[in-house]
Amino acid sequence: MGHHRLALDLLTALRGATRLALLLAAVAVGSFALVVNSPVDPVAAYVGADVAALGPAQRALIAQRWGLDDPAPERFLAWLGNLVRGDFGFSATFNRPVLEVIGDKFLASLALMALAWLLSGVLGFALGLVAGARQGRLSDRAITWWCYTLASAPAFWVGLLLLYAFAVSLNWAPVCCAVPIGVPAAEVTPLDRLHHLVLPALTLSVVGIAPVVLHTRRAVVETMAADHVTFARAQGERGLGLVVHRVARNAAAPALLLQFGSLGELFGGSVLAEQVFSYPGLGAATTAAALGQDVPLLLGIVLFTAVLVFAGNAVGDRLHAALDPRAALADGRGRS
Repeated sequence: MGHHRLALDLLTALRGATRLALLLAAVAVGSFALVVNSPVDPVAAYVGADVAALGPAQRALIAQRWGLDDPAPERFLAWLGNLVRGDFGFSATFNRPVLEVIGDKFLASLALMALAWLLSGVLGFALGLVAGARQGRLSDRAITWWCYTLASAPAFWVGLLLLYAFAVSLNWAPVCCAVPIGVPAAEVTPLDRLHHLVLPALTLSVVGIAPVVLHTRRAVVETMAADHVTFARAQGERGLGLVVHRVARNAAAPALLLQFGSLGELFGGSVLAEQVFSYPGLGAATTAAALGQDVPLLLGIVLFTAVLVFAGNAVGDRLHAALDPRAALADGRGRS
């Protein structure tokens, strides 16, 4: 039994690694093709702002020296070979290797995205339970209306409203940045960082709350109509106890799957939120790379984001199967 389980785990891991490799290959080919066919000047992308001082002969010499005038397939294979060796190139925007930039900026964004992810998940699941348990009542209608409003509100617009209300008008929160301006790094406290994190995290959590609420509400409504809940009601269970003991677990499975699968949307929202609040994370670095035609950094961020989204989906699938055995059985039948 133990050897059979180990073999299944190894097979699952091998299947996951193969899927990740195919995904990265497809993303690498697609993103490189977009860059090659875009109006981005490859010489300007590699030289940076100094390209204005170059003459035609110097531009041609640089293109020949760095292989920028080679056919696209040859450039792709050369870039792919560098990736395999761990060389993602050099960022002209930040004057540092691409991997170092991604690592530093992702650490800055990690706290922001983690807090927003937790807020949207916990708040969305709780509201979904309330709405589903009170289907058709005023609280259900109010929560559903609020979710549809949030779903139609762009993250940057919500961020600007929060910025104006709580930072400019009420002066309860800072208007920008991850730490107080002018304060040495050694004197910045965790409370200062949390104070600068609240508004961007609230803005970013808007991206994920509405889908979690609506999917949880639907799962709760379906579970409340199930036979085991009807039996529990016949035994006298009512109210919060019925929802917590008979409904919450079944409703948690789709909410977790959706929450882990939304990492891509979370990263897309962070690009806008970090711009609104001048937060120095990976989203702001993506915008800076795009405006500066920093092709190596853009391609590196695309590949990193693909790995992040794949990992989120894989964890969501595992948790969903653990909470809902029907999903595991269906997956097993699909593989057999």
